[in-house]
Amino acid sequence: MSPPAPQSLTPVSGERDARALVSRLLPANVADRSGWAADITTAFIALRIALLPEKLCAAIAVIGQESGFQSDPPVPGLARIVWQQVEQRREKYAIPKVVLDLALLKPSPDGRSYKARIDALRTEAQMNALYEEMISELPGGRTLFAGFNPVRTGGPMQVSVEFAEEQVRDRPYPYPRRDGVRNEVFTRRGGLYFGIASLLDYPASYSQMIYRFADFNAGRYSSRNAAFQDALGRVSGEKLSLDGDLRRYRDGMPVAAASESQRAMLSLGARLNLGEAEILRDLKLEKSFAFEQTPLYLRLHALADATTGTRRPREMMPQIALKSPKITRPLTTEWFARRVDGRYRDCLARGES
Repeated sequence: MSPPAPQSLTPVSGERDARALVSRLLPANVADRSGWAADITTAFIALRIALLPEKLCAAIAVIGQESGFQSDPPVPGLARIVWQQVEQRREKYAIPKVVLDLALLKPSPDGRSYKARIDALRTEAQMNALYEEMISELPGGRTLFAGFNPVRTGGPMQVSVEFAEEQVRDRPYPYPRRDGVRNEVFTRRGGLYFGIASLLDYPASYSQMIYRFADFNAGRYSSRNAAFQDALGRVSGEKLSLDGDLRRYRDGMPVAAASESQRAMLSLGARLNLGEAEILRDLKLEKSFAFEQTPLYLRLHALADATTGTRRPREMMPQIALKSPKITRPLTTEWFARRVDGRYRDCLARGES
């Protein structure tokens, strides 16, 4: 594990000084430094996040890793990915291939055929716009594609569209919304605002920023929960996946079926002096900061410390293999977090020079 990065104590004050600091922290090869600095600063101010170098560098590091400071980064092989997904939908609905081929030759609102636009796809913003138009304009498009826009993340921080939609329900968005939340994700200003919120706008007890980077990839509190799973495995004797999910989920929502972690917890009920209802009550808080104050969390860690004779970690890298049509080689959450952490430390060094 890398040593902790130095922490500053006093945030910069004033928007002008903040923009100047961000501009100094940006990598040397970033074009339109003033524009990036302005949008990053606006997001921090709107979210009321302290303008500390370590927090600014955390955002800058994720932007560098996810997009190389491109507002709408290109995705290699995007046309191939879309054609595969279109074919899967065609087969699901038993649409004759000749019928779909003819429909895709229809001119789209920009004058090109839908087939030509798919073949020319380079970015997720283009892909998002294309799917929205196919849904509304193609014969049968609503049946074939409604609810199936495959673009789930976007913008310079590759933030989740679902997260952005949740965010605007909880906090006012600082910009006028002309085309809806989904399309704002693909703008520089919106992508930065939602990405910075996802990365920094939640309380955590982590000793190092690298665990927030892991959470950004795997989901909030995944690093804390992976450590909880490690402690749980040591007490129960079960070999548990350290994926940061204590419950079982499908499409982001918990399901009734018990996870391996949940079954292990229930087996320890007597040793924890907790009934099944009490365990399930506390377990519902696993995606919140409040979980750390529950009897389940406190007693399990105390039991693990006593069992092993040492204080077990309260933070740990989630062990998750990354899967996506865009990923063409074996990658993990830990790989992502360490790559971002390297950029983070480079950024802090720029601030000290």
